[in-house]
Amino acid sequence: MLVRSFFGLLLVLFCTTVLTAQDVIKLYEGKAPGSESWTWSEAYIEKTAWNTPVVFNVSDPTLTVIKPEAGKANGTAVVICPGGGFFALSIENEGLGVARWLATKGVTCFVLKYRLAKASGDDPIKDFNASFGDKDLQAKQTASIPMAIADGKQAIAYVRKNAAQLGVDPNKIGIMGFSAGGTVAGSAGFGYTAENKPDFVAPIYAFLPPEMQGAVAADAPPMFIAVASDDQIGLQTHSVALYTKWNNAKKSAELHVYNKGGHGFGIRKQQQPSDAWAEQFAVWMEYQGLLKK
Repeated sequence: MLVRSFFGLLLVLFCTTVLTAQDVIKLYEGKAPGSESWTWSEAYIEKTAWNTPVVFNVSDPTLTVIKPEAGKANGTAVVICPGGGFFALSIENEGLGVARWLATKGVTCFVLKYRLAKASGDDPIKDFNASFGDKDLQAKQTASIPMAIADGKQAIAYVRKNAAQLGVDPNKIGIMGFSAGGTVAGSAGFGYTAENKPDFVAPIYAFLPPEMQGAVAADAPPMFIAVASDDQIGLQTHSVALYTKWNNAKKSAELHVYNKGGHGFGIRKQQQPSDAWAEQFAVWMEYQGLLKK
């Protein structure tokens, strides 16, 4: 009996491992274009100076799938792009945590690990902090940005191409991102094709200066933007400029500028006005018809 129980447990663990593995999708077949020579391995840190786990040294982009409970999916899909200054990904506060919350609303989520600049050591946050005054680190960040943006667009195209298999509506695929992830998400709203066009975009305290913002297309998707007035990195102006560009083009856009919340508030509760962004995003999604089956 003990032997049978032991092997039964092994079988359950094996099946669980297989199911978990199936929930992580490799974004490209083979090496990602433009970084074929990258050989380093992705790494993870549980406890960080940001008080949330981070992933770094991403060279092989993936999508982690978080699905609603059985019977609750409404067909809407969101690619979620965590931030981290292009040296790291705030994988919980701006990624998996957001995905779990959206899944309660019936949304199928795809947390994107996009390509990052290689950290100089075992703490990418040190590199990010130092990059504000280090031109070499800034150059590494800048070089990684086009690859990160390409990964965001590829993620949308992948979900749309495989919509039936993934159980989502190919006409209800959006992208959202935070800080550097907001660069990825916001950039998806410019220069898209039929394959990688987002059906909605949500840049949250995005790094997207006006010079990185392209022309607003005639069929530009609706946009939800949120930022805090006391953002320590000064990204309020990026959000306001993006909203103004959409508004001047007479395209659907909603902007929330919270009095307090700082930079990097993500999904965590801080007892600040910015805590309201997630529920207000859900209200916006409801109005857009994205939460209806």
